[in-house]
Amino acid sequence: MSFSKQELARLRERFLELMTESGNVTEVARKLGINPNTAFTWARKAGLRSRRQQRRHPARDEYHRLRQSAVPRREAARRVGINERTAKDWDRGVRKSGNSRIYADGRRVNYSTGQTTIEPMTSPQPALDALERQVHPRFLTLHERERIADLHRAGWSLRAIGRDLGRPASTIKRELDHHRGQDGSYGAYTAQRRAIAQRARPKPAKLACPGPLRDYVAQGLEEQWSPEQISNRIVEDHPDDQDMRVSHETIYQALYVQARGGLKREVAAALRTGRIRRKPRRSSEHRQSRFVDPMVMISERPAEVEDRAVPGHWEGDLITGAHNKSAIITLVERSSRYVMLGHLPGEHTAEAVGGVLSALVQTLPEHLRGSLTWDQGSEMAGHRRFSVDTGVPVFFCDPASPWQRGSNENTNGLLRQYFPKGTDLSVHGPLDLEHVAQKLNGRPRKTLGWKTPAERLHTLV
Repeated sequence: MSFSKQELARLRERFLELMTESGNVTEVARKLGINPNTAFTWARKAGLRSRRQQRRHPARDEYHRLRQSAVPRREAARRVGINERTAKDWDRGVRKSGNSRIYADGRRVNYSTGQTTIEPMTSPQPALDALERQVHPRFLTLHERERIADLHRAGWSLRAIGRDLGRPASTIKRELDHHRGQDGSYGAYTAQRRAIAQRARPKPAKLACPGPLRDYVAQGLEEQWSPEQISNRIVEDHPDDQDMRVSHETIYQALYVQARGGLKREVAAALRTGRIRRKPRRSSEHRQSRFVDPMVMISERPAEVEDRAVPGHWEGDLITGAHNKSAIITLVERSSRYVMLGHLPGEHTAEAVGGVLSALVQTLPEHLRGSLTWDQGSEMAGHRRFSVDTGVPVFFCDPASPWQRGSNENTNGLLRQYFPKGTDLSVHGPLDLEHVAQKLNGRPRKTLGWKTPAERLHTLV
């Protein structure tokens, strides 16, 4: 479209007027229907710079409205048509800029360089995912505030609400007085959000800021000191400077947690483990089962096994040789401490261990085949087949709990007198193992009243 000189002059004047309101050249050019290149030329000659518009997802306002109406995150994300991860970022107040993520407390994580910088604080409005997080039992939770709102609307007295929640009536009164709206009403979500905003004291990470403390920590890591050594040594080197104090957990957070790390990744390589991320650990109840066939845990073992009154219940394990290439099966009877050893001529896979163990147990009379307690080593992956072949149930210890089969652990220590660590155990044949087992079974034991295991087993049988 061509314009006369007078029309171009009027458009230019109108363009400059709108630029004072909008500041974005592309937007103004679109409104006036002119070429963006022409608009940028006019702006440059007038000494104006285009301000970048804040792009906002069209569904974001609707999403926040749903969340404030107590709609769960997953449902709110489904209604507005966004990914649940995006919804989680919106709840946490996370903004994206290029290949960086900017958090509500001012942390900017650049995923290209792996570095974190601290920017000026944004709005103190708390993230919505923090509403249901309980910091300490002395603080009211969102559920309690919802209960207060419901009971207060129902006309309950302060003391009655307090008794229902197990809180003092004065706590209920302060809560209602402090968080009422302008119309006198009390809203649970509004009160929770206000309480979180008042409680939060955001500050930059301690090691994110350059200074002597950060330099000291970096120097200690370069010397291959552990975070705990750095944390304690700094007190010796700076006894009177309280600013030179840092806990080992703070150092680990700076190294491992990418969103809060203040040290460079090159420094993290100085850790003995070489890791730059914290290793996740699960509690025993959340660990995934190691075997296809479900394990029966030691907590389900009969009480008669625990008190050692009835013979025939065994504890088992492997002792391994050099480089874990050779092994010997060890079995200990819990009541008498009687020892049996199984020869593994080759590898100690689940199939090999299961075969030798079955043959070893089947040499026992029926009344001595009560149960077997083992750790969660991979060599017992065929435990179900072993139980079918021998009729002996297998109970598994909890992870990292060797004391749950203490008799076997003690016996393994005694066996190291004959089978030292770091040696090749495959050189010992079945006759050698039988000779060692007889040695242990003929040795007087203090726990047996100085009887031998062989004598005690004979007495019990």
